[in-house]
Order: sequence, then C-alpha cells, then structure tokens
Amino acid sequence: MTVNKRLINIIGLAFFVLLTFGVAAIASQFKPGEWYLTLEKPIWTPPGWIFGPVWGILYLAMSISAWIVWLQRSAKEIFIPLGLYMVQLLLNGLWSWLFFGQQLIGTALIDIVLLLAMIAITIIYFRRISKIAGILLLPYFLWVCFATALNFQIWRIN
Repeated sequence: MTVNKRLINIIGLAFFVLLTFGVAAIASQFKPGEWYLTLEKPIWTPPGWIFGPVWGILYLAMSISAWIVWLQRSAKEIFIPLGLYMVQLLLNGLWSWLFFGQQLIGTALIDIVLLLAMIAITIIYFRRISKIAGILLLPYFLWVCFATALNFQIWRIN
C-alpha cells in the first residue's frame, strides 16, 4: 500500500470516528437531570455509570464498521449503505434530545423504534459489502433493543 493510500485510509477512519463521536458529543449535552430521577423505572434499569463506557465501545465499533464500508471506495456500492449509516446516526443523536432534552418519552420511543429499524437495515447493507462491518454493528443493535425495551417501560409506567 502506498503512503498516500495509507494516509487517505487513516484520514477516512479519523473522519468516521470524529463524525460518530461528534454526534455522541452533541447528544451527551442532554443528560438525565432531576426530571429523570423522578421517573419510575423498571428494576432492570442499569446504573447510570454503565452507559458511558458501553456507548463509547459501541460508537468505536460503529465508526470502524462505517470505515470498512467506506474502504470499498466505489461510490455506487457505498452511497446507500453510508447514507443509511448517516440516517441512523441522526436518529441516535435525536433520541437524547427528545428523551432528556425535551422530556418527550413517547416521541423518543417512536424515534428509537425507527433507529432500531435503521440499524437493522444498515446491518443488512453493510454485510453485503463486508461481513465484518455487519458483525461490528450487532452489539449496537442488541444494545438499542435493550434501550428500546427500557424506553417503552419508562413510557408505560409514567
């Protein structure tokens, strides 16, 4: 691999890491506050400290997955899969604003259900290009399944 190609690949990885963690950084501005503490939650709600490390790992895996797809460099092949990635990333960031920022539990539930569907579709498209890229998104999908159930229960009991 030439130096130029290696540099372009590194810049590509940096782009997806910055993009994905950038959305996470914006979304993290909307934190659970007093309002969230007053909500009833199911007994299986994880402690708050676990979300940061889990999301950090998931965002890194998501970034690498998108980068692997981008490495194909055929605009025809990657346009739709990376477009789907961007849409699910937008829905991901939007959830924090809806749930914590606007305190719209039901609207956030709609968003997270759409997010789950978009992740599933993105996995299908990514897997067509790279099995590894698809597999890297599976923990994210499973965590969002759990988060969807949690969002639903919080909506239901409040």
